Amino acid sequence: ERRVVAVLNGHKGRVNAVQWVHREDCAPERHLVSGSSDNRVIVWESQNGKFVQGVECKGHTGPVCTVDAIYVEDSKILVASSASDSTVRLWQCNEARDVECLHTLSFGSSFMMDVSLALLPGSRVPILACGGDNSQVHLYVQPDGQQLQKAMSLQGHEDWVRGVTWASLGGELLLASCSQDCLIRVWRLCAKSGTDARAEDDHTIIKMKEDVFEVEERVFAVSLETVLAGHENWVYGVHWQPPLYKGGELQQPLSLLSASMDKTMIIWAPEEGSGVWVEQVRVGEVGGNTLGFYGCQMSPDGFMIVAHAFHGALHLWYKDQDKEGEWRPGVVISGHFNAVQDLSWDPEGEFIISVGSDQTTRLFTPWRKQDAKQETWHEISRPQIHGYDMQCLAMVGRFQFVSGADERVLRVFQAPRNFVENFANITGTSKEKLLTSSDCANLPEGASTPALGLSNKAVFQEPPPEDHLLQNTLWPEVQKLYGHGFEMFCLSSDSARTVVASACKASKPEHAAILLWSTATWRQLQTLPCHNLTVTQMAFSPDARFLLAVSRDRTWSLWRQNVPTPESPEPLFTLHAHTAKDTAVHSRIIWSCDWSPDSKYFVTSSRDKKVIVWGPCRLEDSRDSELPPEIKPCSSILDVGDSATAVAFCPILCSDNSYLLAVGLECGRILLYRWSSGHEPAGGHDWSSCGETDI
Repeated sequence: ERRVVAVLNGHKGRVNAVQWVHREDCAPERHLVSGSSDNRVIVWESQNGKFVQGVECKGHTGPVCTVDAIYVEDSKILVASSASDSTVRLWQCNEARDVECLHTLSFGSSFMMDVSLALLPGSRVPILACGGDNSQVHLYVQPDGQQLQKAMSLQGHEDWVRGVTWASLGGELLLASCSQDCLIRVWRLCAKSGTDARAEDDHTIIKMKEDVFEVEERVFAVSLETVLAGHENWVYGVHWQPPLYKGGELQQPLSLLSASMDKTMIIWAPEEGSGVWVEQVRVGEVGGNTLGFYGCQMSPDGFMIVAHAFHGALHLWYKDQDKEGEWRPGVVISGHFNAVQDLSWDPEGEFIISVGSDQTTRLFTPWRKQDAKQETWHEISRPQIHGYDMQCLAMVGRFQFVSGADERVLRVFQAPRNFVENFANITGTSKEKLLTSSDCANLPEGASTPALGLSNKAVFQEPPPEDHLLQNTLWPEVQKLYGHGFEMFCLSSDSARTVVASACKASKPEHAAILLWSTATWRQLQTLPCHNLTVTQMAFSPDARFLLAVSRDRTWSLWRQNVPTPESPEPLFTLHAHTAKDTAVHSRIIWSCDWSPDSKYFVTSSRDKKVIVWGPCRLEDSRDSELPPEIKPCSSILDVGDSATAVAFCPILCSDNSYLLAVGLECGRILLYRWSSGHEPAGGHDWSSCGETDI
């Protein structure tokens, strides 16, 4: 169904590694281990179908970069983690949620890039493989009740080892290691019986060199099974196909997946007759200006493979059941890989456009499949890929938007006809109806991208994969708007689609002025000076008669649209009301503002944790020309307990004519409140809490 099933919130820094703890009977996993830049490892456990935070392993003094875990006797979990403090630590967790650091391996000035744990064949002794920047794979064993001992180092790679992973094959173990030397090595570890040891002296037989080590009076031998050459750049990840339970016994398919910086993934397996390891399948990206793949996974049945790439993108391929041996790209979930700075609904409410610090503008819409029970949201277009961090955007009609970034220019984009056709295909709306609407009057054919000189007239029946999003879904830039002296900060457009207001970062009154632009000609209509510092957000009233602005100077300003005359048919605004230093209620930066759907009230929210409704901006049953005498707080001051960074009115009133508001907090929580205008604000009874999001 391609949807998010759970969000696990527990780390305080970037999460660098996740690993399932696989069960020996291949039943659904009950534990998951994660490592983070907050120097912690967390073991999550399944309770009633939900994963909750179990134990925390604290002790590393640097970001944790890789983790692995296996079950040892009586449901204890052995966890291995490597961090940039040049250590690998071994932890043991039990069901009583006790955790103990069994051992710390220090590598001096070396880093271990990957770790993998397994149990030695025919015993319950754990073996740990570590691969790192000294081009070797180190093996350690932990005999019962003893310290961790080094068994051996495997030589052969000529550059940093990026990945190591064990697979258990009956009475043997296979270890795959991949490296920046573009090669993958597969090593075989098996137990030697007493008779094998004597055959060593026979010099007439040519065989692979074996390294041996002893654990608990048993001898184990490690030999090189094969070297896999096929990638043309650093190999970042290797992954064995997971074992499966067949006919009452565990079977390990001999199938190895690798992912490389050359933008390809390869599935390797031994040939049936000769047993020689060969490349079975190769999939990947062509063109584009992206880096390659950082890691890979394979589904338990071996019919799906996924890689993750630079910019946080996932790349999925699945085996076509109809055509023998053919693999096709599949639909995945994608999103911003850095802070999302602004978003806007399409006026009809059918899609969302968002901008982020990852320098992209992305468009998301529900994908309606014929037989699907549930629609899922997907990115279907990346209208803008920029060289600056994006800050703000405003929709002007359905298929046009203005965006601002950390630069002084505003840019206007218009959807190509090709986008409207793909949008119709994916959402199941009528293409003819869309193309004949006023929004599509004179749409350009497409945007040209210089990559390989390809035109981007790609037609999609389903959400496009990442390489198409990067190259074939751009919107043409139709206008640049110059006028601001500093980086753009916020944008707003009116409901009549005639005016766009913009503001930039400012530390002086002359830079804090709001600029108004005509959407018909894209010329500058007006400069509205009032604030002393950055205007943080602006909002036009739903009836388009007022423009509200809030600022870092802790005040708001309200601008009224003049009645158009034949001399000046274009909308012009004059200052109607504002708060000053002495009349301001907020004591810190005002972050956000919004209008009630009836254009009667507006709301402000601030870092001082306060949310206030102001008004009235319209008198009941009055003629248009009459304006209310003064605008003052109409609500009691709502303290939300944390910096209120965003606020919005629901466009539909509640059944009792009260207003529904959403307040977004700095901690990531969203609170819902009802506000009734009829109640006396004095006692604070005008606000009632309706719910909040789960952290």
